[in-house]
Amino acid sequence: MFKRRNVLMLIGGGSVLAAGSVGGFVLANGPSSEARRPWREAGRYADFRKRALSYALLAPNPHNLQPWKVALVGDNALTFYPDPDRRLPATDPFDRQITIGCGAFLELLRLAAAEEGYAAEIDLFPEGSDMSSLASAPIAHVRFLPGQASSDPLFAQVLKRRSNKEVYAQKDVEPEKLGALVQAGTTYGQRVGATGNTPLAAKLRELTWQAHKLEVTTDYTNQESVDLMRIGAREVRENPDGIELEGPMIAAGKLLGMVNRDSLADPTSAGFQQGLAMYEAMAMSARGFLWLSNDDISRQDQINAGRAYVRLNLKATELGLGIHPWSQSLQEYPEMAELYEEVHALIGEGKRLQMLVRVGYAPDVIATPRRGLNAHLV
Repeated sequence: MFKRRNVLMLIGGGSVLAAGSVGGFVLANGPSSEARRPWREAGRYADFRKRALSYALLAPNPHNLQPWKVALVGDNALTFYPDPDRRLPATDPFDRQITIGCGAFLELLRLAAAEEGYAAEIDLFPEGSDMSSLASAPIAHVRFLPGQASSDPLFAQVLKRRSNKEVYAQKDVEPEKLGALVQAGTTYGQRVGATGNTPLAAKLRELTWQAHKLEVTTDYTNQESVDLMRIGAREVRENPDGIELEGPMIAAGKLLGMVNRDSLADPTSAGFQQGLAMYEAMAMSARGFLWLSNDDISRQDQINAGRAYVRLNLKATELGLGIHPWSQSLQEYPEMAELYEEVHALIGEGKRLQMLVRVGYAPDVIATPRRGLNAHLV
């Protein structure tokens, strides 16, 4: 959360607001509660499928696009589709990352159904798949079988799960906790690697930071992110997706003209440089890394990576750890090719790296916005 003194520093002790008005300014410009309503409504539906879906839509996904559509079928099934209008053509040209997010959705759907005793029978890509694009063909047909599943302990962490984008504490992650994370992610055919605060972690800190810097200083890849930024609580409330920029510091910066889409797209601007420094501090605070890899010979491999990753994320939550995907170096656009090769040579072991995440101890953060169940039903 933003401290009062920081707000005073940014707005100059009176250049925008009188100091006595700061408290009201902070209250008026906090994160949007409405945009996070789906987290409070999860599980509160009459239809058991909607109850399960209301948890599934809380899944981690790239740039928080929430690229999901669902059609309810009969009284015990549904069909799950990608949303072709919610893609990342610049940084995810083959929809690999979008597919991983869809895998996380399906795993949370399975966990939520199992909590009520329903087994989720998932038939992936019933009409086939294309590795060059997801297009609009169904990702899965899901049939629910009552009385054939038992609760998974990880379900208890679904509403607490976060992608923690804060600067992490200078405290190493215990080896036994790293081991528990590896075990949690070693499922659905994934290979999981991990390192604590070692020389390898130092290399990964530098490599992941260089990859982030490359992405945001490449015009078209940075513009893709800028176009998805929701600046201020009002924009977040009206579009509860994408990259949320909220809080009194953001609001004050917006009033001063420092935080807007033009400045965030301009590498020479003060707003851009401040954002760069913030992300460098985040990158260098990583006390450990984990990565998931597989053969990547089919879309199912990517779905399975997402299913395994969300389980690893839930386990981190259970263990009191922060976790944050930092996978820019795994992306397939031309400018990233050199770092892509470097990270695969470093930790790939002949497999395709699907996820690379930093892990450590971090302050609590609030949930990210969600569009709500009705936005996904077709």
